[in-house]
Amino acid sequence: MACTSTLSLYSQSQVRLRNQRLQSLALTSAGFAQFLSFPTLNCRRTHSPRVRFGSVVMEGTHPRATGSRRVYRQSQASAPLSSAPLKQIANVVGPFAVLVAVTFVIWKLVEKLLVPAPKQLKSPTVETQGPKWSFAAGTNLLSQLGAKIERQSKQKLNEFARELRSFPSIDMSGRNFGDEGLFFLAESLAFNQTAEEVSFAANGITAAGLKAFDGVLQSNITLKTLDLSGNLVGDEGAKCLCDILVNNSSIEKLQLNSADLGDEGAKAIAEMLKKNSSLRVLELNNNMIEYSGFSSLAGALLENNSILNIHLNGNYGGALGANALAKALESNKSLRELHLHGNSIGDEGIRSLMAGLSSHKGKLTLLDIGNNSLTAKGAFHVAEYVKKSRSLLWLNLYMNDIGDEGAGKIAAALKENRSITTLDLGGNNIHADGVNAVAQVLKDNLVITTLELSYNPIGPDGAKALAEVLKFHGNLKTLKLGWCQIGAKGAEFIADALKYNTTISILDLRANGLRDEGAQCLARSLKVVNEALTSLDLGFNEIRDDGAFAIAQALKSNDDVAVTSLNIASNFLTKFGQGALADARDHVLEMTEKEINIFL
Repeated sequence: MACTSTLSLYSQSQVRLRNQRLQSLALTSAGFAQFLSFPTLNCRRTHSPRVRFGSVVMEGTHPRATGSRRVYRQSQASAPLSSAPLKQIANVVGPFAVLVAVTFVIWKLVEKLLVPAPKQLKSPTVETQGPKWSFAAGTNLLSQLGAKIERQSKQKLNEFARELRSFPSIDMSGRNFGDEGLFFLAESLAFNQTAEEVSFAANGITAAGLKAFDGVLQSNITLKTLDLSGNLVGDEGAKCLCDILVNNSSIEKLQLNSADLGDEGAKAIAEMLKKNSSLRVLELNNNMIEYSGFSSLAGALLENNSILNIHLNGNYGGALGANALAKALESNKSLRELHLHGNSIGDEGIRSLMAGLSSHKGKLTLLDIGNNSLTAKGAFHVAEYVKKSRSLLWLNLYMNDIGDEGAGKIAAALKENRSITTLDLGGNNIHADGVNAVAQVLKDNLVITTLELSYNPIGPDGAKALAEVLKFHGNLKTLKLGWCQIGAKGAEFIADALKYNTTISILDLRANGLRDEGAQCLARSLKVVNEALTSLDLGFNEIRDDGAFAIAQALKSNDDVAVTSLNIASNFLTKFGQGALADARDHVLEMTEKEINIFL
């Protein structure tokens, strides 16, 4: 017998619960019932009388609900529901699923329209005095670590401040305390009567940080050296600092190496030099100063009569920059040292510079023009200046390309010069002929005490030319022949000269391929009494244990050995060779109470 039933979409209780959210939609229960009315379900009955589904499902809606429930259970026992076709079950379940889905969608839409979205909450934190705490995983550890670092930083800064107030020379380079740290420490410099030299190099200080000196350096009358190298203060920082130093009367040395300065920064420094009369040494190495900056500094030299040393190594002055300086040097009387290493001056630039120096009214003692792409032509101009100079003590031509011809011109000039004590010709592609020309000068020149010839391929013949002269002539105290390709044969010539020479104190023979044969030759000369030689450098020479044994035996056998420093590092020694040298060192200490520093 078929049974039909019609179910309403919402019961009266459900409508009451959502009445407020559905008022705007004006949906009636009758409308939903019409839209979602269910088909009648026909059910067969075998043993029981007809029972309406409504009497069974809707409990309490029919006066015979209890009896109907009993009849329904008997019917289920005799004829299970599983006998109904699956299609008829789907016809009942399907509309219910659609009803649930549509109701859920409408509910969400109404909720979104009528209920305002809650404000997004930040991560839950608790504000407390001191470190901030967070409930997120791992954040409490980071905050505690940050607080600990902050406490340690303040403690360090307090220690630095005490140093500034306690010692005359303080090195605070590489502490990385930045602008804030400098503001804290600058207070300790105001009216400071102790600190004379302070290095704040490489501390992450910027142009903003230099404002910390405002009002401090003006009142300090003790500080003489201020090093701010390695801080990228730039042109703005240079301007700020120069505005302060204009009124400073104590600082004599200012170091701004590798400070990211350009032409504008150099211009600001030049303006300060025109007014400041206390500064003696100015270091601006390894910046980006070009011709314009060189020209500004040259203009300052025309008015400043107190500056002694200017360091402009590693900039971009070029030939034009050298020409600008040359014109200023003609009138300047105070300059004593001029450092222009690595400025790509070239032969034309050096011609102008040497002309200016020849007319210089002062007494220049040091000239560094290394690594400036000079050739034999440039060496000629340098030689002409050397002939006239009576004050120059130190001449550096390192890492140019003057060759044998240029070396010969310098050597000829040295015959007329009696002031230069230190000559650096390293890395100039000089061979045996060029060295021979320099060596002949040493026969009559007793002024030159330091000769640098490293990185020149002089070979064994060049070593022989030097050795023959140095046996009985000259006054050399320091001879550097590293990377000169002299080999074991060249070492033999040098060793023979050491048996007779009484002046050479420092001998550098690094990286010459001496091997054991060369080391043994030098060891034989160490057995002879030589009261002059104190430092011998044999690093990078492929020396093995046999060479080490020979040197160790020589040190033991000579009670009057004067050597205090022996470098034999970067060779091929095993523990046996190293042990032999260590035993020799201990033996000398025990027998003569002389200590030899051996570097292995």
